[in-house]
Amino acid sequence: MDISGLIDGYYGYNYNRPTVLSNGQANDLYNFNDKTDQFNLSEARLTLNHDPDPVGAHVDLFFGRANTLVNGGSHDQGDYLEQAFVSLKPPKAKGLELDFGKFVTSAGAEVIESKDNWNYSRSILFAWAIPYFHFGLRSSMPVSKVDTFGVQVVNGWNNVTASNGGVTIGLTNALVKPKYTWNVNYYVGPSNPNTQKGYRNLIDTTLLLTPNAKFNAYINYDYGQNRNHFDTGEGIDESLNHWQGVAFAVREQATGTSAFAARYEYFNDPNGFSTGTTQDVQEFTGTYEYKWAAGLLSRVEIRKDWSDVDFFHKGDGGSVKGQTTATVGFVAFFGPKR
Repeated sequence: MDISGLIDGYYGYNYNRPTVLSNGQANDLYNFNDKTDQFNLSEARLTLNHDPDPVGAHVDLFFGRANTLVNGGSHDQGDYLEQAFVSLKPPKAKGLELDFGKFVTSAGAEVIESKDNWNYSRSILFAWAIPYFHFGLRSSMPVSKVDTFGVQVVNGWNNVTASNGGVTIGLTNALVKPKYTWNVNYYVGPSNPNTQKGYRNLIDTTLLLTPNAKFNAYINYDYGQNRNHFDTGEGIDESLNHWQGVAFAVREQATGTSAFAARYEYFNDPNGFSTGTTQDVQEFTGTYEYKWAAGLLSRVEIRKDWSDVDFFHKGDGGSVKGQTTATVGFVAFFGPKR
């Protein structure tokens, strides 16, 4: 059993200076490092892993803002568990692997652990366009030396227990070449509470470009839609909500210890289904990373978000169209793979 872990903390400053009374003293549209004008714990994590041979298991315990925002206040979603699943990899099944339990989504260009992303803050697409996790069964199977296909049967989005009795189907594909990697994910299934009527669809794709060892870039696109089905008292609302966005990011490993990264996004939420407000929102993030030693890194980040409406909180209760933040993050991690 491999044991690993990390501690991720930061100090953030928001030039709008939102207060506790306005929005809980938080950066709007952020997650995990959302609390501002203070020191905070983004995440403390402990991981236990045994690769399948042919049976394996994986458990991620985590605490801090990451746990609060991923699992929410419901005890049905696995408090303090990011992942917990068992694996089976039959020796004669030509690479087939089966996992059952709670696992993070296959969608998106970023992950929950900040050290494995290029920027310290997560993108708008990661926070508002895709799910965090699923509960159920997933499979992956190499179909060639460079292509892997997978099928998932899960309870829906961010659910360990579901209220509608339906299942969501996920289809995944990863094409890995020396100079690029192309991932495509599709999820479809009922996601409205207490009914199997009204489906949610998500198409997610990321093209990662790796022309050399120092410079990388990616393009991430998401399109989602959700068909409502609930009683308004005057009839059944079956309106269709949809959202979409695109992100571009680059990273340059300048030296053995220093790296620079930049990200730009555009997100369209015409029905206010994801962010709660009908808006077009954009963001640009610049990040400097310095590795102090194996297992210890810091990041300094400047980020600008802006919308076409007055969405971002300012002071005690005002709203403006933009938000600028500055963040310093420190991540310490240990384990067999650092």
